[in-house]
Amino acid sequence: MLRPDEYDRHDAVGLAALVANGEVTAAEVAETAIARIQANEMPLNGVIATCFEDARHEVEAGRLVGPLAGVPFLVKDLNTWVRGMAATNGSRALAGFVPEHDSVLVGRLRAAGLVLLGKTNTPEFGLNVCTAPAMFGVTPNPFDPTRSAGGSSGGSAVAVAIGIVPAAHATDSGGSIRIPASNCGLFGLKPSRSRVPLGNDQPEGLGGLSAGHAVTHSVRDSAVLLDATAGPLPGRADEFNGSTGSFAEALAHTMPELRVALWTDGLADEAVSAQCVRAAVDAAHLSETVGCRVEEVRPPVEGAALRQALDVVFTTNIRRVVHAVLADRPNALADGLLEPITVACFEAGTRHDDADYEAALGHIRRVALDMEAFFEQFDLLLTPTLAEPPMALGVLDMQADGWDSYFRRLLDAIPFTPLFNVTGGPAASVPLGWSDGGLPIGVQFGAAMGAEATVLRLARELEMAKPWHDRS
Repeated sequence: MLRPDEYDRHDAVGLAALVANGEVTAAEVAETAIARIQANEMPLNGVIATCFEDARHEVEAGRLVGPLAGVPFLVKDLNTWVRGMAATNGSRALAGFVPEHDSVLVGRLRAAGLVLLGKTNTPEFGLNVCTAPAMFGVTPNPFDPTRSAGGSSGGSAVAVAIGIVPAAHATDSGGSIRIPASNCGLFGLKPSRSRVPLGNDQPEGLGGLSAGHAVTHSVRDSAVLLDATAGPLPGRADEFNGSTGSFAEALAHTMPELRVALWTDGLADEAVSAQCVRAAVDAAHLSETVGCRVEEVRPPVEGAALRQALDVVFTTNIRRVVHAVLADRPNALADGLLEPITVACFEAGTRHDDADYEAALGHIRRVALDMEAFFEQFDLLLTPTLAEPPMALGVLDMQADGWDSYFRRLLDAIPFTPLFNVTGGPAASVPLGWSDGGLPIGVQFGAAMGAEATVLRLARELEMAKPWHDRS
């Protein structure tokens, strides 16, 4: 019988080894996770839909194979299709949309042997760095219930942080993997653009800003999950031509001396908490102890112009999303099925025409080219993940109706993460810091397109030098 403390002692790779060695059964592992979901449905509210009977049938069939066979897993309810489960994107307007098949991504997760148990909470259409959709309610921070768990992958991060599952699926359009990872004390890697397809059978989304992967405790879990899910969609082999080979195996390679740039000023001179700056500076010193050369450098980015371009891209794409919803639910606006800030974003999108959108994408491409040149001089860019420790619940409320002030406050909270959605390169939040009030603070390491192995390898060295978990 699997003891609770035994479940907590292992990451996903460790649990899979227990199952493979016959020390526990996949059924025992699944039932442990199911019991924890049932016990923790409230007040942390990370899991918003379950498929327990399907999972039990899959385990009973005895056909689980793959590197993570028998490990319980959850997927984020944003652009992720699981057969027979509503794909709501956190919106009441999509409550009735139930895909009849798994997406390619979900198929890859199942092929890795993962046992899917349900879906996790997310703000409507991912439009918040907190997770509090009107449809499912608030997901607070597990370290302080008055604080935000982060978003938009807040449900996944909480489920991992409190030990329901060892790892969970997450997506990221401006930091939505890294933000909740920072707030909940987890490792969260956003991979390179199109490295992993989105869960709705698209290679990426939001004009190229979106990517998908996971939040985990251990670096090796992230690497193994990336091995299991990376690769273009069928028939689209040209989407990404990045490095090949096993990311998990790369962790065993000797790390070369890496050139790390340290940057702690905001993208557009946003205020950055001294606690977050301190975490990044401490991480720089720790990086030096494992063989890196660190230099304080500001990357070549004009932040105010980039913020404006991001506004155009976000509002234009949400306008398109809402138009698609209204095609099937023409009364969604009148019936109040969309949250006020979603409507405000939709309306803000009408201010921009196609020329504005192409100009914004053009600016983003120029920033990406400038950063490509920057990464010819440096292997990694180290920053705070966020501008502040986990914010109080309600600071960013989607029941507000003023898009400009809302988006300005949102970007003020995340002056570092969107840069790597713009460049398309990988970036990870590593849980190396703590606030004065005892809340987790992450630091971000980002790199050039295709350089996931570099990010993972350094993160693994830091994990061994200053462990943030006790799983094996």
